[in-house]
Parts: sequence; structure tokens; C-alpha cells
Amino acid sequence: MSLSVNQSISPAAQKDIIELQKRIEKFEQGEIAEDKFKLYRLTRGVYGQRQTGVQMIRIKLPYGKVTPRQLITIANVSDKYATGNLHLTTRQDIQLHFVKLKDSPALWADLEASDVTLREACGNTVRNVTASPDAGINPNEPFDVTPYAHALTHFFLRNPICQDMGRKVKIAFASDSTDSAMTYFHDIGFIPLVKDGIKGFKVVLGGGLGAQAMFAQTAHSFLPATEIIPFSEAVIRVFDRYGERANRSKARMKFLLKKMGLEQLMKLVNEERKALKGYHWPIDETIGRVEQPNPPHREVEVSNPTAFENWKRTNTFVQKQTEFRGIWVRVPLGDINAETARKLAGLVEQYAAHDIRVTANQGLLIKYVKPGLLPLFFQELTALGLAKAGFDSTHDITSCPGSDTCNLAVTNSTALSTTLEQMLENDFEHLINERNIKIKISGCMNACGQHMAANIGFHGSSIKHKGLVVPAMQVVIGGGLSPSGEGFIAEKVIKLPTKRIPNALALLLTAYEKEAEEGEYFNDYFQRVGKMHFYHLLKPLAETDNLTSAEFMDWGKQEQFVPEIGVGECASVMLDVIGTIIEEAQERLDWASDGLREEAYADAIYNAYSAFVIGAKALLLSVDIKCNTQIGILESFEEHLGQTEDFGQAKSFKTLVLQMKSQEPEKDFAHEYFQSANSFLRQVRTFRQKQLQSEGKEKLVISDFYKA
Repeated sequence: MSLSVNQSISPAAQKDIIELQKRIEKFEQGEIAEDKFKLYRLTRGVYGQRQTGVQMIRIKLPYGKVTPRQLITIANVSDKYATGNLHLTTRQDIQLHFVKLKDSPALWADLEASDVTLREACGNTVRNVTASPDAGINPNEPFDVTPYAHALTHFFLRNPICQDMGRKVKIAFASDSTDSAMTYFHDIGFIPLVKDGIKGFKVVLGGGLGAQAMFAQTAHSFLPATEIIPFSEAVIRVFDRYGERANRSKARMKFLLKKMGLEQLMKLVNEERKALKGYHWPIDETIGRVEQPNPPHREVEVSNPTAFENWKRTNTFVQKQTEFRGIWVRVPLGDINAETARKLAGLVEQYAAHDIRVTANQGLLIKYVKPGLLPLFFQELTALGLAKAGFDSTHDITSCPGSDTCNLAVTNSTALSTTLEQMLENDFEHLINERNIKIKISGCMNACGQHMAANIGFHGSSIKHKGLVVPAMQVVIGGGLSPSGEGFIAEKVIKLPTKRIPNALALLLTAYEKEAEEGEYFNDYFQRVGKMHFYHLLKPLAETDNLTSAEFMDWGKQEQFVPEIGVGECASVMLDVIGTIIEEAQERLDWASDGLREEAYADAIYNAYSAFVIGAKALLLSVDIKCNTQIGILESFEEHLGQTEDFGQAKSFKTLVLQMKSQEPEKDFAHEYFQSANSFLRQVRTFRQKQLQSEGKEKLVISDFYKA
């Protein structure tokens, strides 16, 4: 099947889309193993669902920005290829569900016509770079971080240093010191500062949520803005070389930092400086600049003045451009249907700036609205079902899709979220004004719903009882951001049957209102009275002797609960052959050759480096030596094969390969290094041919996606 790709889209995107279609065809014909194809498609935003035969498509929206025209395109694509629903995520992406694999290239082509990509939205890459959605209009920001988030995004897009890492890297930019981007749980985080008239950032490293949440550590109290891209590149180079690859649960940046310590990590980062494309990377600050609208005035009389005032109080704010207002749009469950999205885009296109931001709590931000048009927006949003007050309040619960679509989810997040929001609306109406108690839900411990960054959080689990299984939620308390921007990670308190979570939440909120001191922040209250206070408060709800039949069913389900946890799309074990791994090394060498031809010398050098590493890995596996880091491969190859007659040379193998971090990426060295890698790969093929003549057949090895 041939695919017609719009010639107006970038050559790089055209190449990606055509290659995806060819890989799909080979996979369907049995020419590519399923696990190898999975590794490939994930980095193209194509993610397997819980349901067999369909995919989730993740659309990458750097710093959450989407224009009205792009939103209309995404809505049209959802109608054409998916379910007509757009799901807003906690990473400021948009996801489409129930897409046929064969439709994904055409879907991608339609998106790229509006400059929207899927590339590196999933997989072991630099994921979507997030940022505070109010960047550019925040009254307290030192400067707009949008151009910096944009530049860093595009620097790493298709960059060879982050195409095959041990695990993903998440980067965030806050707009001010209150850290609404929650940099404290990111692999790399940037908080803007101005020092002696120079723009720069506080830089943090090694944070993360998940089963073992960790705080990021301060790498630089102030780094000039022109150095953040070289610094990030150096960090990712070190992570790529030294990071764990065999054990997925230890493969994130936070574990590398914990293992070697900040001082040693920063030493290695500084050693990479010479090999970078430049020590300084100037940023074009006109990128992302918003054209202020001058819409016609339209007089509207609101039908419900009380609701309008509540909405205006909780969902609008004065921008730093004081003649305009920003409007927060609360989107329950982060789900918005295509027709609603098109109508919303039309409203924004006519009356506001063409810069909508997806927020980390699964909502939207509309920028540059004239105060006199707020009644119009309220009426129009009301008609669209998007004028619910209480954005980012206790009433506005964040939730991942859970067992609706995700393979890893244990329980249903969405139906529980809806139930809790209804309970809050009925019993805690006044908390619509409370913005310092956040509630977040994840379907499992992996924290896509960011439950560990919630004041009150829940993640899916289960409880065994008399041979049956009860759907449950682990209750975590004390995470999130304080009003001053201090980050907290929640603590596990108790596991409860999921049908009892509404009662548990009511108990927690009532206790806080009765026991907290005047003006006391929720987390300060939690720390003051102690974790065991909450354990004993909730323990009666953990009793299982009085379980009802309904408690053996998950929220939104009518059948008895059976945990069905699939294999996560972020990891998989696979069988491979040595010859296939050698061909992967050749592919990297071919990419290096392309880089030389295009005079992209830094990229060429890094691809040649990858060819060295993968080729060495292939031969180590052929003699049953396994390594879990790239540096381990170089050291093991030198020890076991480097001084044999097949590979012996004046320089040690490790020294030869690691020249790439001590040489500037200039033309002569790039060509010399490429020739060394090319020569090494010829030696690898000769060595392997001798093995095959001796063994008589290819060798099957067990590997996984996190091996170097």
C-alpha cells in the first residue's frame, strides 16, 4: 500500500512517515519480530493499548502549546482514525485511542501538515518538554521561558544521542520560583532567574515519581541561559553511557545520580564539554512570541450571574499584560470530544491569542482575552460544557486513563475520579476555592496520574480476600507544591478497597478542617500530626470482614474484579540473533555517514560511537558476556576481546572509542573517527564469520530494550 505524503511537510517528517509505513508492512509480513517493532514504533508515538489490535497515539505538543488550527486538525484526525475523543495528559500531550496500526502513518501525515509531530512522544527518548502553561503571561515570571523550552525541544528531536537510551528523560521549565511545572520530580528541571542583568536558570537533576520517588538535586544555582542546551546534552550523553540498561526498574536518571552522587555525575558532565556542538547556544527569543489579538467587542448578557462570578473568580486571572485576562478551562478527566474541540478552537481563533496551552492537570489555558469578552467566553464555554468553576482546585481531580486503555493499570481511575468530584461538589462545595489541596489518581504505581505529587493521592492496587481479589487503592498523603513552591513527595499510608475511597477522602478533608491550625498548609498539618494519625483514622475502612458484593467490583464495572495486568509498553524481553545486532551497528554507521555528508559532525561522531558500542555488544553476547551499561561494554570488550589477535591495537579499545568525548566535533576528527568505527565493524563481521564457521548456525541470545 502506497501512502501519499503531503510534500509541504518537512523532509525529515516525510522520511519518518514513509519509514513507519514500511516497518508496519514488514512487521505484518512477519519480517520484523514483535518486540523489535515495538521498540521502533514507540519512538514514533504509537503505543499498544490494553485492547488487542488497536493503538494509542500520543501527539507531542512541546510545552503544551497548540494553535486553534492545530487543534482542529487533531480533532479531525480523531474523527477520521480514532474515537472522536482527545485526551489531555499530565505531560501536556494529547492522546488518541483505538487507532488501527495500519492507519498510524496516514494519521501522522495529516498531523504534520499542521506542524504537529508524533516523533519521540514515547519510548527511550527525550519525552515532551513541559513548561508552566502561563509562561509568557505570568505576572511574576522573570522572563518568558517559552523560547527556551522550544529551542531545547527541537535540539533533541531526532538527535542521535537520545534515540536509544536506557530509559526516557523528562525535562520541565517553570515560569517562576513557585515551580508550577514541578521541576523537582523531573530528570532535568529549569527555574528562571535574572542575575546581574543576565538571564539564566536554577537547574535541578535526577528527580522522579513512580514506585521509588526521589527529589531532584540542584546542579546549578544559576546557569546562564545560553548554556542550558549544552549542559543538557552533556547530561544526556553521560546518562546514555553510564545509565543502567538491563534492569528497567533502575534505569532512570535518578538511580544513576543516587549511584554515583552529584559530584561525580557533574564531573563526568563537565568532561563532555569539549565534544559538544558548542559551549554556548544562543536562543532566539522571538520564538513563541504571541501576537496580541484585537477582536471585535461582542456584548453578551450572562444567563446565570452567580455561576459567572464563581467561574470568573476561580478560572480567570489578570495577565502580566494587564489589559488582558487568561482563562483556565477545566476539562473533567482531560477528555474533550472532537466537535467540542473544533468549536472551542473557533472561539479562540476569533476572540483570543492563537496560543492554547494544555496544562499538567489535564486542562487548557486560553490567553489574551479582553475583560469585556469574559461574559461571551463564559456563555460559549457553558454551551460546550467547559465552564465548570474550580480549575486546579480540590474539586479538579487529575486522573490517568487507568484500566480503560492502559496495559499496566490495575484498577479504573476515571470512574473513581468522576465519583469523587461529584462527592466534593455535594459535600465539600466550599473547596472549589481551595487551590492548595490537590487530588490525583493513577491506575498503578507508575504515577502517570502523578499521585505522588498530590496532597492526597491514590494508585491502583488489589487486596486478596478468601480466594478472591478486591480492587483497591493505595492511599498516599503529603505530596505536591506548597504555596511558596516547595516540592513534596507523598508517603504511603494505607491500602483500602477502592469502593471505600470516597469515605476515605471525606474523612481526610474533615479531619483537616477540624484539626489544622489557622492558615496551616495541608502538608504542614500532615507532617505535624504524623503519618500514623492518618493510618489509624483510615484503618477501620481497611477491614475486610464486612465486604459487600459490590466491593468485589471496580468502579464503572458490573462484573467481579479480576486483575489483568499486561506487559508494559516501556519494557520487554526479546530473543535476538547476533547478526541482527551487528546490522543495528551498521545502521548507526550509515547514519554517521549521512552526518558527514551533511556536515553535521557532532551527530556523525555520536552515531559512529553507537556503532562501536553496539558492535562490541554483539560480540560480547556471542561469547556469553552480558553488560548493563555502555561503559561496561567498552570495559568488558577491552578485557575479553580487545587484545586478541583479531582486535589487538596500539590504543586500548576503550580509549579509542572514548576519544569522542575529548575531541571537538570538527571535520577532520569526525572523518577519522568514522573510519575507525568502519574498520572496527569490518573486524566484527570477520570475527563473527569465523564463529559461524565453527558453530554452524546463528546464536540466539536473550536481550531487552535496555541493553546498550
